Amino acid sequence: MAATRSAHTVWEGNLIKGSGVVTFDSSGSIGEQPVTWASRAEEANGRTSPEELIAAAHSSCYSMAFSNILDKAGNPPTRLVTSADVTFVPGEGITGIHLTVEATVPGLDEAAFQAAAEDAKVNCPVSQALKGTEITLTAKLS
Repeated sequence: MAATRSAHTVWEGNLIKGSGVVTFDSSGSIGEQPVTWASRAEEANGRTSPEELIAAAHSSCYSMAFSNILDKAGNPPTRLVTSADVTFVPGEGITGIHLTVEATVPGLDEAAFQAAAEDAKVNCPVSQALKGTEITLTAKLS
């Protein structure tokens, strides 16, 4: 069954001096989030950016995919902590994403862990959607 999730942004003004508000329509869980060019290209200062939203989507998607891969292989994780760093360069766009995961997976050796981590990086739906971007990974088995 397909699921569609929605958000919308209201933007006022030009790119540099303007500002917007992102609203998470499907869940309403996060509330309205302010967004500006400065929060994207300079300092966040309490505002979000498209890249931070991508980082949130990617870290959560990766965690779900990795958990599923490990579980299907008979080694369900006890804990996964995943971060995503999305790099944005004005004039170039998003130049890369680095995923970092630290996992507690009882009974799994390092080689199998690294293979599963790479599989999740390549095959999570957000990674698939971002195929045109270089995605790197650091995976640590605790």
